[in-house]
Amino acid sequence: MGIGETYQIINIAFEVLKFLIVIRVILSYFPHNPDGTIIRFIYDLTEPILSPLRRIIPVPASLPLDFSPIVAYILLEVLERVLLQLIF
Repeated sequence: MGIGETYQIINIAFEVLKFLIVIRVILSYFPHNPDGTIIRFIYDLTEPILSPLRRIIPVPASLPLDFSPIVAYILLEVLERVLLQLIF
């Protein structure tokens, strides 16, 4: 496997994670069955990223919004860029 393929694999992995976080945010606005196969798949992949952030980022009582997906998206973007710069 060459450098180009490694770059693409890392890039695609981060893009998929960011896409799944966006999908999860969109799903949160609609009623859905959390035990559905696709929904469970999305939750299983995104929860290990979002859960630690929820413990760190407080939810304001006056504005009950979960900011962890936004922070996770930004952190994934930064981590992707740093990782790709270090490797290539």
